[in-house]
Amino acid sequence: MHFHDVWFMAIALLWAGYFILEGFDFGVGVLLPVLGRPSRGGQGGSSPWASAETRRRVMINAIGPVWDGNEVWLLTAGGATFAAFPGWYASMFSAFYLPLLFILVALILRGVAFEYRGKRDSATWRRRWDAAIFGGSLLPAILWGVAFGNVLHGIKLDAAHNYVGNFWDFLNPYSLLGGVATLVLFTLDGALFLALKTTGDLRRDANRVARGTGVLAVLAGGGFLAWTEFSYQAPGHTGTGIASVVLAAVAAVALLVACAANLRGREGAAFGAAAAGIGAATGALFTALYPNVLPSSINAAYNLTVANASSTAKTLALMTVIACIFLPFVLLYQGWTYWVFRKRISAAPQAPQPQQPEPASR
Repeated sequence: MHFHDVWFMAIALLWAGYFILEGFDFGVGVLLPVLGRPSRGGQGGSSPWASAETRRRVMINAIGPVWDGNEVWLLTAGGATFAAFPGWYASMFSAFYLPLLFILVALILRGVAFEYRGKRDSATWRRRWDAAIFGGSLLPAILWGVAFGNVLHGIKLDAAHNYVGNFWDFLNPYSLLGGVATLVLFTLDGALFLALKTTGDLRRDANRVARGTGVLAVLAGGGFLAWTEFSYQAPGHTGTGIASVVLAAVAAVALLVACAANLRGREGAAFGAAAAGIGAATGALFTALYPNVLPSSINAAYNLTVANASSTAKTLALMTVIACIFLPFVLLYQGWTYWVFRKRISAAPQAPQPQQPEPASR
């Protein structure tokens, strides 16, 4: 095994970590207008009203301590790709310039919205920033699936590894199914996270949403993985065969376990199984892709592989030493953060406030 093989696996692990952790962040943002509505909980509607603002504040607080730390996985994955596979980085970021720009703008607006939402005591102000959180979560949740679908599907790379297609080439059925799959998987992850982290009516409603989303996640995610495996086992495609199929099967079983655990009220097991499913699905996709990193749909001879897109062995060896030294500290710090903020978040239910008459204008 060469260093470029090690770093291909390392980048796959970084993307799996990003999709697992940032996935539930995106899911919470997507569910903000769904679960962030006033509702009367309890049996028979006996409990007091919880205002929409209270529910939305609890949802945002649930991911508040961790969302920016989760994005570090994306930065690390991008930096590792740049350093370990400069050819892959250059061709991919050039080809996917517009989709990645949309994702970047959405992530910026989402981050600003988290910080600015509570700066003014105005319902209109908060509503606009809530829309930014929703859009900034929805767009990346779809586009990451579309982007990775195109990486697996192959793009129009010429002999110089330059992209010669156009934006509309990205909108093929396989990649669009990938966008639907990541959207529903992240939404399921977010719903299960809220069920695990909240109490009362919001917890109950999150469990209910997770039940419906789980069915869609199994169908869309399973369909995308099945399409991938059939494509990569066909003649003319190179893949690692059994390993990718096994990981895809593990992902499917994990999603089914998550749905079953959610039905039984075992929220920790449900969230853990969904996370394992997302991680195994990511592993199945990268395993099917190997040894390619960016296939060409024009000619297989133009494919970018772990060998022809990588840095020198000396560079990869130095990166390995640095990663082995500093990665444990990063993991320990992020694990400590989750441990500190492990408790559920609750808010006292509020009775509906009577509307005050507007003062008469003179």
